[in-house]
Amino acid sequence: MSSSATGTDPAPALLAVAADPVRWRLLARLGAGTACVCELQRIVPVAPNLLSYHLRVLREAGLVVTARRGRWVDYTLSDSAAERLRAALPLVG
Repeated sequence: MSSSATGTDPAPALLAVAADPVRWRLLARLGAGTACVCELQRIVPVAPNLLSYHLRVLREAGLVVTARRGRWVDYTLSDSAAERLRAALPLVG
């Protein structure tokens, strides 16, 4: 069943995920390319557990994907992230 069939609009929830200042900075960094957690920690100096939380929220929203590299996890914007965010904005075609 599609979200329009149920009367719910996923756009506000997606925009709320991206609007958090920490997650916004993470998305902006990942827009430049894949980064490991160690690099993201330098971009947003928050506690490791808080960084993990924000990355999990982005992953669950389908905005980022992960790849394990040894003991590190690399994060990349999902192929559909930019398109989905653009589509969620009501005034942007």
